[in-house]
Amino acid sequence: MDITQVLFSDNSTQQISLETKVAKHPCYSGAAHFRFGRIHVPVARKCNIQCGYCIRKFDCPNENRPGVTTKVVSPTEAMDTIQQALALEPRLKVLGIAGPGDPLANDATLETLLLAHTQFPELVKCTSTNGLMLPDKVADLDKAGVVALTITINAVDPDVGEQIYTHVRYKNKTYRDREAFEILSHNQLTGLEEAAKRGMVVKVNSVMIPGVNDRHLVEVARVVKGLGAYVMNIMPLIPQAKFKDVPPPTTAELNRVRDECEAVIKQFRNCNQCRADAIGVPGEEGCGTTPATAGRAAEPELDLGMAQCSAKFLKPVYGKPNNQLDKQL
Repeated sequence: MDITQVLFSDNSTQQISLETKVAKHPCYSGAAHFRFGRIHVPVARKCNIQCGYCIRKFDCPNENRPGVTTKVVSPTEAMDTIQQALALEPRLKVLGIAGPGDPLANDATLETLLLAHTQFPELVKCTSTNGLMLPDKVADLDKAGVVALTITINAVDPDVGEQIYTHVRYKNKTYRDREAFEILSHNQLTGLEEAAKRGMVVKVNSVMIPGVNDRHLVEVARVVKGLGAYVMNIMPLIPQAKFKDVPPPTTAELNRVRDECEAVIKQFRNCNQCRADAIGVPGEEGCGTTPATAGRAAEPELDLGMAQCSAKFLKPVYGKPNNQLDKQL
């Protein structure tokens, strides 16, 4: 019996296999969050969509959020970074590529994953994506040994989605407004289903934007669960860009939506909304934690509060900022 038959012979067997694959992944398991580490290598400079809540920065040592990095590194530099980091912190179990752009919009992502698959076979390979290129790249990710895949899906209804995304750039053409979202959503859901069929453990990230998609996220949960997603991570809006004047959800609002979605799909409640170059054990860093995420931590006695990101090996490993900003979408 091959691995596909084992994984999908029945729901219980599939669930056990998926849990085993990410048992040491601190961004999939609440218990692992406080015991094991991840290293994000910032090799993905370009992005192919514009989310209304996102501003990318490539020479930013101070902000603690997705889309920022101290510098962008090459695949070869990433291998050196991983080697140094493992020597400093043996608890690192996951290699992730999470930006600062979209990993699947950059050839460097697959090059890095293939190098790491050979040089660091013991690490769980993980990447995130907005999903626009996922149907075209999912087979390549599979060949590169990707086990954990995170897709940011903020809506499944065009009436909601067109409020979130300004435009997408797909196959050398720019699409805007509703048409942009419809292309993006189709690719996200098609790619999710194919990734799950291949045995990848799929996490769906959703940014909760009050007044836009907060009442819609339970429908997102139903749809992605039906396509094979393993877990969902609802993150509070960080007000910036188009949504700079929208207040983030309160602790109660965030947890209400998480609880509602928990009835549909498992919820990950410890997300630190980390940088694209974060290194270390997330539960020890308090990296970007808000009261809404701290309130439901897996170990409530740990007071994460409003702590700043203190990824232990960020400065010595990545060195000085790279001021060569890429303005290309």
